[in-house]
Amino acid sequence: MAEAKKRHIRIIMDMVMNHTSDKHKWFIDSARSRTNAKRDWYVWRDGKPGSTPPNNPPNNWISEFGHSAWQYDSKTAQYYYHRFYIQQPDLNWRNPAVEKAMFQSVRFWLDRGVAGFRFDAIPTLFEDPLLRDAKETTGTNAYGDRNQENDLYDNLPEVHDVMRRLRAMSDKYPGDRVLIGETYLPNIQELDKWYGGEKHDELHLPMDMQVGFTNKLDASLLRQRINDAETKISGNQPLFVFDNHDNIRSWERYGDGTHDEAIAKILATLLLTSRSTALMYYGEEIGMVTTPPARKEDVKDPIGITGWPIEKGRDGERTPMQWDDTSNAGFSTASTTWLPLPAGYVEKNVKAQEKEPGSLLNWHKQLITMRKENATLRDGKMVMLDENNPSVLSYVRESVADQAPVVVAVNCTNQPQTISLDLHDVGITGTSASTLITDAPELQQATSLTSITLPPFASWVGSIK
Repeated sequence: MAEAKKRHIRIIMDMVMNHTSDKHKWFIDSARSRTNAKRDWYVWRDGKPGSTPPNNPPNNWISEFGHSAWQYDSKTAQYYYHRFYIQQPDLNWRNPAVEKAMFQSVRFWLDRGVAGFRFDAIPTLFEDPLLRDAKETTGTNAYGDRNQENDLYDNLPEVHDVMRRLRAMSDKYPGDRVLIGETYLPNIQELDKWYGGEKHDELHLPMDMQVGFTNKLDASLLRQRINDAETKISGNQPLFVFDNHDNIRSWERYGDGTHDEAIAKILATLLLTSRSTALMYYGEEIGMVTTPPARKEDVKDPIGITGWPIEKGRDGERTPMQWDDTSNAGFSTASTTWLPLPAGYVEKNVKAQEKEPGSLLNWHKQLITMRKENATLRDGKMVMLDENNPSVLSYVRESVADQAPVVVAVNCTNQPQTISLDLHDVGITGTSASTLITDAPELQQATSLTSITLPPFASWVGSIK
């Protein structure tokens, strides 16, 4: 914390509220006997009558990582619930003692000056108290389990009461503390609830996965999702994310194999010029690729071991950061790293891209600098333009603090696209612009908003005159 402060960096902690390790002292105590004081800190239940353990779990719920979400404990002849790994038993948030203990952990770090928290898997705190069977749907998952609806163990209403109490506690601390949520939610209406809607009394920044994980460069879909975040979350601040530790990297999810770098620049442009807080995952800024294990014996992630070969796990998006072309990419001086380095790190690394003016890394740096220096890009209202265009996504950031309005246009296709942008409907009289940043040389001197031809997968950002 002290060293970070010297560098004008603030620290956000990862906080896991849903579960603990099965090696945690709370769970070790809980598993000692049915009468232990910590027993009710976790979700323990008898098996269903009519069959014998370990083949009679309390219900049909499946784990996020495959097979039954219930693990039988022969010592106490009951099952414990685990939404995720068997080694990650869920805490029982219906026990007030659990909330008290977890809030004490949050206060421990807030008292030491952390800037806030990223709350892991936060919608999963509560389960249906009646433990009813989930409704099964068609098909199977990567582990061979019947698919099922998750409404009985994910995003239950009770979690919002906890979030309000958590926010009230954090608001008592000085210095702009922030609460961020890892929130995979089904729609924008549910996302709004995680902010507390118009009351703004829950998380400051629940992650909006609706935008960054469309997994296709579709101008119309991205326009709708981004516009939802602008207009349907009660004026709260969006938080967009295109990459994280649980998903194949955006390089593959959005790339077409030919224009991958240009497409990566489009994603960076959307992330850093839209009205959202920008959340990035390491390596995104240099175009790191997903490198899944080639053999089951090389898999480290337990879900890859369980689901191989359909589910290969998440090792591929968690390989070491590629700093330079030396041994282990400058990430470690060890003889080997936990996960192997992709073969291409010798060419694709920070050191190499710092020297290339047009690199993806320098594109990110330019966008970040521009956002830092331009109040319009930080705080200006965002309005979509040319809304029926299926190929080009364009929008304007309205003027703030006497800074000029900023217009953004990205071509989501592999063909040139000519657009004409009329800003009169949004109250802006300017018809010309000067280029702030573009990856298309022919647009460096672009001035007219009435006729702009964007090359395939080009990005252009201009300041309105």
